[in-house]
Amino acid sequence: MMKWTKAALVLLLALTAGLLSACGGRRGSVVIVSGSTSVQPYAEILAEDYALLRPDKIIDVQGGGSSAGIMAVISGAADIGMSSRALKESEQGVWSAEIAKDGLAVIVHPSNPIEGLTLEQVRAIYTASLGNWSELGGRAGEIHVIAREEGSGTRSAFEDLVMADERITPRAIVQASNGSVRQLVSNDPRAIGFISLGLVDETVKALALDGVPATWENVMNASYALYRPFLFITAQEPEGLAKEFIDYILSPRGQQQLIHEGLVPAIIPETETGIEGTE
Repeated sequence: MMKWTKAALVLLLALTAGLLSACGGRRGSVVIVSGSTSVQPYAEILAEDYALLRPDKIIDVQGGGSSAGIMAVISGAADIGMSSRALKESEQGVWSAEIAKDGLAVIVHPSNPIEGLTLEQVRAIYTASLGNWSELGGRAGEIHVIAREEGSGTRSAFEDLVMADERITPRAIVQASNGSVRQLVSNDPRAIGFISLGLVDETVKALALDGVPATWENVMNASYALYRPFLFITAQEPEGLAKEFIDYILSPRGQQQLIHEGLVPAIIPETETGIEGTE
């Protein structure tokens, strides 16, 4: 079913690309950006800001997941793919640039007395080896495990960084976006989930891992173990509007936008107002 869903997305993007071409788009004035739903909200913010600089250009941002975005770039259905995980060996050969780093936060309901866990404890929860909060010093009650869907960059990163080749329990409640995971956890005092650190708000509590708080600064200094790259991908070295948009994102202005949204920049900007690569 997941393969059919990805194939359908690529077909839809291809049809969209064809319509844009028929209307005179995608030839210097429109760029289709597709992929990770984790990167998507940040890409949309960047596209809105870029529109202030280039109101005659269109940056069309779509979701679908990291794997689907990479497939769309390879097939030519999208100009830029978004991935919230490193490229797999089978995906090598494309061009990629890291636009930022994102921490992964393990989250619980704010009323949960647990303040931190070890990576081993998180892994035990997600394999169902631990199933009750009382086993971790919390209030007695079944742990409600919430995870992202197969193929999402968030899940792939979590599996790589936490699971150590063990599988997430099939009993986990699977959600299709980080926002959905956050909402479920915010409404369930027994729940645990994982989301992008930049999406943590007052409705949930991010747990410290191995004694290290989940903060921007600790991702920056690499003391916090759970972080992943946010990548922009093209089939070959970008040119034209695709290159201009990527150059804008890597400029001080673009990187400041990402910092403001809670991400760790790929390049530390020296100024908040500089605009590089968009002349």
